[in-house]
Amino acid sequence: MNNEKFETLSAEEQQKILEKYDPESNTRNLKGIFRIITFVGLLAFSLFQLYTAIFGVFTAQIQRSIHLGFALALIFLLFPARRGQKKKGKLQVAWYDIILALLSVYVGAYWPTNIDAIVMRVGLLTDTDFYVGVLAILLVLEATRRAVGLPITIIAILFLSYGYFGESMPGFLQHSGLSLERLVQTMFFTTEGILGTPLGVSATFIFLFLLFGSFLVKTGVGQYFNDLAVSIAGKRTGGPAKVAIFSSALQGTISGSSVANVVTSGSFTIPMMKKLGYKREFAGAVEAAASTGGQLMPPIMGAAAFLMVEFIGGGLTYWDIAKAAAIPAILYFTGVWIMTHFEAKRIGLSGLAKEEMPNRKEVLKKIYLLIPILAVIVLLMSGITVTHAALYSILIAIIVGFINRAANMKLVDIIYALVDGARTALAVAAATAAAGIIVGIVTKTGLGLKLANGLIDIAGGKLLPTLFLTMIAAIILGMGSPTTANYVITSTIAAPAIILLGIPDLSAHLFVFYFGIIADITPPVALAAFAAAGVSGGEPIRTGIQSAKLAIAAFIIPYMFVLSPELLMIDTNATELIWVIFTAITGMIAIGAGMIGYWFRTLHWVERLFAIATGLMLIYPGVWTDTIGLVAFAALIGIQFVWKREGNKPMKSQNA
Repeated sequence: MNNEKFETLSAEEQQKILEKYDPESNTRNLKGIFRIITFVGLLAFSLFQLYTAIFGVFTAQIQRSIHLGFALALIFLLFPARRGQKKKGKLQVAWYDIILALLSVYVGAYWPTNIDAIVMRVGLLTDTDFYVGVLAILLVLEATRRAVGLPITIIAILFLSYGYFGESMPGFLQHSGLSLERLVQTMFFTTEGILGTPLGVSATFIFLFLLFGSFLVKTGVGQYFNDLAVSIAGKRTGGPAKVAIFSSALQGTISGSSVANVVTSGSFTIPMMKKLGYKREFAGAVEAAASTGGQLMPPIMGAAAFLMVEFIGGGLTYWDIAKAAAIPAILYFTGVWIMTHFEAKRIGLSGLAKEEMPNRKEVLKKIYLLIPILAVIVLLMSGITVTHAALYSILIAIIVGFINRAANMKLVDIIYALVDGARTALAVAAATAAAGIIVGIVTKTGLGLKLANGLIDIAGGKLLPTLFLTMIAAIILGMGSPTTANYVITSTIAAPAIILLGIPDLSAHLFVFYFGIIADITPPVALAAFAAAGVSGGEPIRTGIQSAKLAIAAFIIPYMFVLSPELLMIDTNATELIWVIFTAITGMIAIGAGMIGYWFRTLHWVERLFAIATGLMLIYPGVWTDTIGLVAFAALIGIQFVWKREGNKPMKSQNA
């Protein structure tokens, strides 16, 4: 390997890829008066959220409608009607977008200025109420299309149609139907539609943690994650790939998007992997799989964990969710790590050269930059409210930013962090508002229970077929949707089927959450993999297939924690937990070797199949499967060492 420095993507190149694969990044580059208006609007949005977090939120309708008004107005100013649309002339924002932004302000202010009259009418709508409700629905759908993407917009429209045309639906999908007036009332004049729980969580917890992520970026934590990852894993076998895994697991803490994670950390790790000798598709696949896994890694799981707390209820806390998700996330990254290691061994790759490594002493001197991450974990464990945990963590991040000389943080950086945090929250607000439409229709029509019963009937009432069908539904529903909306859709439609079979709510919700997330790396619609291909220069579909192969753990682990709740630390003791983790990791080693085609040496195709079968037995909970799996595992190792000692080579295997 030569010693020339690897090249990373420029900021402009990163932005182009983000705009292509991530609707949230497709914003106008405003100047002049519109730049000032949006800057002030974003700052005011953050200050409003901080004010209510410190002094107490308003009533649900007021808090959520103001949050919605801010988000919709700013989306219409920042996001053009079409991707890449450039406005010619002096007026940077189209005239119709200015009107839509003003109408959004009106809709956002309607509840706060008319709440007494609306409450007194007890569900009876005036003509003005009706038209405002219709306007709110249309604005939410258009804002979601621009800021989030077409898939969730289409799903929301289909659900609205289902609510209205219920009498015309076939079979078990049929219901009495909702009149137009009742539909509008549900969508905007109750807390079961647009102003429902998803938007409520966005207007409180999610916004604050997105703000926390924005402050972490300003303090230099994002860059420190890369330096720390290189210093720990850079010199190991296939070092850059392991750097990508380690870095992306950490970056997931401050990024709410798989695609954004791919582009930010991938612009650094993918060129390293290519220079070392990894193929373009494999380099992109490693980053895509690792970045997607970042959404599964506590303490901040793509913001969906906050919704999970509200959806499951029953006294469940955010820390319960984070704790339950910890071991599955570790197993996921262990699986990706193992497979990249075997691939590096297979093609004979070493680690980075000494001159490409950062100074370890200098890196360790800045270990204090991790204090905000540790603080949020400790605060959540301590039992204080999620809101206060976020506020204190933001304050700690600011203090750390001032201590870090490299960040050179000033008062103006705090203002920009507030603006950037609000900008990040726009797509989440739109997505949760659209998700509220879906939840509202499901609640009013009982669709969730109908679909759950339908899935169970198709599966013959058996658990494993039901899990398989639910997995397929979650992957399809999750394609092209951001993490937050992704979870709302899958948990509303797919999770009830598993719960009906007696599986704990937490296991069921995490099951659909996992498969909704890995839709980002599952062809044919694998946005994270396509973004990684944009960085690596590889072929998108091949990158997606490689990503899905590397993330094979994510297709197995959800079945594991449904069948073996010990992995979620539900009703378990330390001995059981240690044994389950041991057999699971051992199983992942065998599966990884079988998938890559290399262990201590190249594997024959028969050995590959045997290794995968061995891994599945070890992963499946049970005394007999574990026993057989461990014996088979030992036999595989023995056969390889005997073969190596005798100097024999097996028949050439077809390696991916």
